[in-house]
Amino acid sequence: MLDKHQDARLANLWDDGKAAGMTEPEKLLYRSNLLGSDKRITNYGGGNTSAKVMEKDPLTGEIVEVLWVKGSGGDVGTIKMDGFSTLYMDKLRALKGIYRGVEFEDEMVGYLPHCTFNLNPRAASIDTPLHAYVPKPHVDHMHPDAIIAIAASKNSRELTSKIFGDEIGWLPWKRPGYELGLWLEKFCQENPDARGVVLESHGLFTWGDTAKEAYETTIEIINRAIAWFETENTGPAFGGRSKPVLAAADRAAIAKKLMPVIRGLISAGESKVGHFDDSQAVLDFVTSTSLEPLAALGTSCPDHFLRTKIRPLVVDFDPAQPDVGNTLAGLPEAIATYRADYAAYYERCKRADSPAMRDPNAVVYLVPGVGMITFAKDKATARISAEFYVNAINVMRGASGVSTYVGLPEQEAFDIEYWLLEEAKLQRMPKPKSLAGRIALVTGGAGGIGKATANRLMQEGACVVLADIDETALEAAQTELSTRYGKDFVRSVNMNVTSEAAVESGFGDALLAFGGLDILVSNAGLATSAAVEDTTLALWNKNMDILATGYFLVSREAFRIFRNQKAGGNVVFVASKNGLAASPGASAYCTAKAAEIHLARCLALEGASAQIRVNVVNPDAVLRGSKIWTGEWKEQRAAAYKMDVDELEAHYRERSMLKLSVFPEDIAEAIYFLASDMSAKSTGNIVNVDAGNAQSFTR
Repeated sequence: MLDKHQDARLANLWDDGKAAGMTEPEKLLYRSNLLGSDKRITNYGGGNTSAKVMEKDPLTGEIVEVLWVKGSGGDVGTIKMDGFSTLYMDKLRALKGIYRGVEFEDEMVGYLPHCTFNLNPRAASIDTPLHAYVPKPHVDHMHPDAIIAIAASKNSRELTSKIFGDEIGWLPWKRPGYELGLWLEKFCQENPDARGVVLESHGLFTWGDTAKEAYETTIEIINRAIAWFETENTGPAFGGRSKPVLAAADRAAIAKKLMPVIRGLISAGESKVGHFDDSQAVLDFVTSTSLEPLAALGTSCPDHFLRTKIRPLVVDFDPAQPDVGNTLAGLPEAIATYRADYAAYYERCKRADSPAMRDPNAVVYLVPGVGMITFAKDKATARISAEFYVNAINVMRGASGVSTYVGLPEQEAFDIEYWLLEEAKLQRMPKPKSLAGRIALVTGGAGGIGKATANRLMQEGACVVLADIDETALEAAQTELSTRYGKDFVRSVNMNVTSEAAVESGFGDALLAFGGLDILVSNAGLATSAAVEDTTLALWNKNMDILATGYFLVSREAFRIFRNQKAGGNVVFVASKNGLAASPGASAYCTAKAAEIHLARCLALEGASAQIRVNVVNPDAVLRGSKIWTGEWKEQRAAAYKMDVDELEAHYRERSMLKLSVFPEDIAEAIYFLASDMSAKSTGNIVNVDAGNAQSFTR
């Protein structure tokens, strides 16, 4: 019979068949990816792995010992061979001769490049000495929830001994760095039979003589901790529930209302993107009696802390009386108070050489009965921050269930957050792209112009919601863009822009996905051609429904969000040359496009006082990639000009003043200009992208 907790155990994924024939560096990569595939072992970017390998020196031809270790900023779950730093072990050992003591340990990072083997450009991390000085060939450093729950307990040393005996040692809290590397070496020398060590408030080190032994030791030790907690931690989570959990639909509805308001309040200095998590672990925490006291303690593991800040903000919301109005009204004061508290923390803890205070806003927002909202500079960071706080929740659950949970001391937390080495890493990061942190919704997003626009905005760092009525094309567009830019940055919603309910639902999904909205590109469209006497009322209404009413509905919803965010906004209409220049045989289409342009003018007037800009791009004859031009419209226009459909593109090109064809990417470039800060002082404008047509000159 399977143990009732069997599914909680980590699986041993090592495959001798796959590992056979691998070099030692390849086994290190294999082991790293296995360990990083389970967030119970370590989270994104957390932990590191290493192997000491005998290799030929490219200069002398001699066989030398080389340390392969995860490089700075890497992630063990997704690392490739070029993600490892390689360093001469004899040079790393020689560093001991120039080490001036713990007060100078940070300067040792500057010597690591001098130890580089084979001109490897991958920068070595601060943890390199921790791996170098453990006298074993293969070393794993992981941040498992079950181990950190032990490490963050008040009596962590006693618990470590109780669970593991002499197999796993214990070291008191010490910030990662050169000195901790020497501590680990000393521990190994004094405890030659130990298989690893628990670092207080930090994580786990394990080792082995082979890659497989190191991996299996790591899995075994974590599983033993999991099994121990299953036996010992049997009481209600966090002392039991004190608040109700709202139904899933109600949780989502509350989050949709809170997220844009929070986002507007915290995005003055840098646009933020949000993430919502209402997983069971989060719900257990945000409904518990221990929510506020535990949240106030902050996280313990440095990796958790760096992603989630000193502590979360617990939103004042009562799920027993789920009227969000009072909560929304109280958010400005709550966020201002958090900022003031953060500034006070900075002033209490800063040192003479501390970097300037960074963004004082919370990253994590805990909403009782609803879930957790996180905000960061981009979607991936917001999601990863949430994942780290879930790890922290798991740690608090374990530690408080068997002992007393202990967060990282405030000064230690500050010294990590404002560590000069961490600041140097931040300064080396590339400059944000022009639309980083911005959120766009593009209607007609699966078509030629829509997809090209999404691509252009995503090139500049924006998150994009594709909205379209064509589910097949929508799925294909999302797959294409997520493959190119990453799944975090694109979502899709099926949206009929003529349906009030569908528009409200689609924008709500966008809020839940990213937390707000900055840019609306209203691009959904169609084109029809018929003499006025042959234009049916149904055809007339269809044009008006999509090109006028549809643009009104999506704009109205965007304006509501923009006004809730109180951070401005940007609307770009994709109209047509035909909105300015009359065309025979298309009265319904031309009239609807003219209405669209005039609607944009009206909205520009209404939105200006709230810094909401509204502009128009007028394309003409964008044939390639257009869904409009694949149907009857192409045949109808060809018939109107008495030519074959294959002659249309050349006809439109020659008709233009510049004798050029217009492509979806040309329209996307104009949309990007109007959606970006390059046009920050422009509203109510029309940009023609039609290769020149005197009839559509705006003046």
